[in-house]
Amino acid sequence: MSDILDIFKRQGALLEGHFLLSSGLHSAQYLQCARVLMDPKIASDLGVRLAAQLKAAGVTPDVVVAPAMGGIVVGHEVARGFGCRSLFTERDGTTMTLRRGFALAPGEKVVVVEDVVTTGKSTREVIAVVEGAGARVIGIASLVDRSSGKAGFDVPFESLLKIAVDTWGAAACPLCAAGSVAVKPGSRPGA
Repeated sequence: MSDILDIFKRQGALLEGHFLLSSGLHSAQYLQCARVLMDPKIASDLGVRLAAQLKAAGVTPDVVVAPAMGGIVVGHEVARGFGCRSLFTERDGTTMTLRRGFALAPGEKVVVVEDVVTTGKSTREVIAVVEGAGARVIGIASLVDRSSGKAGFDVPFESLLKIAVDTWGAAACPLCAAGSVAVKPGSRPGA
């Protein structure tokens, strides 16, 4: 795990400041996975490693599904590690959906892949899309788990890096109380 954190640091992907996370929470640290995934060799290596962890946990999918934007590259690389299809969901307004002709068959085994899990909100939205299509989620994976075990998934959840990052609601954020303004570095518009 420490080698994964070293990769984030080398790639300038561990940011310090005042951030508004996709979950709506505030944090003094942000893991910008896009800075890591922009290197195809690193992205491929991390995807293969995450697929291997899932396999070791007894999880082998027919298809990998990831949320746009942050999960697309890592989802694709995990699917490469399994030799299966890679799909992604995206928002139609505020609703997560499959578009672009993507479809899941009833009963297909799916792994949902994210770049970072904090609260699991995006992951649960993808799970709802998968189950709505009649497919079955058999595992979840992320490069980074910053949920501190609170994501609460009912299937195996694997990540390459577990990191405790303090988060606060806006009303309890000490950075806001000190007059700092949070910036939104992620892909989801204002949470």
